[in-house]
Amino acid sequence: MSVMRRALLLLLILAGAALAFDGLDEARAEPNLERRSKLALDNAVAALKAAREAYAAGDTAQTEKQGGAIEESVDLAYASLLETGKNPRKSPRWFKHAEMETRELLRKVEDFQHQMGYNDRPLFDRVKAKLQQVHEDLLMGLMEGRKHK
Repeated sequence: MSVMRRALLLLLILAGAALAFDGLDEARAEPNLERRSKLALDNAVAALKAAREAYAAGDTAQTEKQGGAIEESVDLAYASLLETGKNPRKSPRWFKHAEMETRELLRKVEDFQHQMGYNDRPLFDRVKAKLQQVHEDLLMGLMEGRKHK
């Protein structure tokens, strides 16, 4: 790969990383808690895309940083839904949306992890565990109709 091509790829990765973090700031600024949750999940998807691009460029540090952005985004999404104080079973719209998004994101993270080199896979173990936990909590809330912690 030529030097110019690598420089361009690195520039695109950094731009993607900046957008991912700007998206989380945008989500935090959203006063509507349900929309804040959606924006945070959208940011998690963008961060996963940026992580894939960084990994393809050989930037392990940036890949790991984007994994942290995914975790932070999912935490914000879940916390925003809890902050509404709504019962997921009685008002399922946003909770169901978050449940489906986290399930899909978890699948994509697992696929990405399988595409990574064997020694790099542990980079996303914590991200995968966080996604799994949030997904299960959302699902239990929808199934049992209980408010979460």
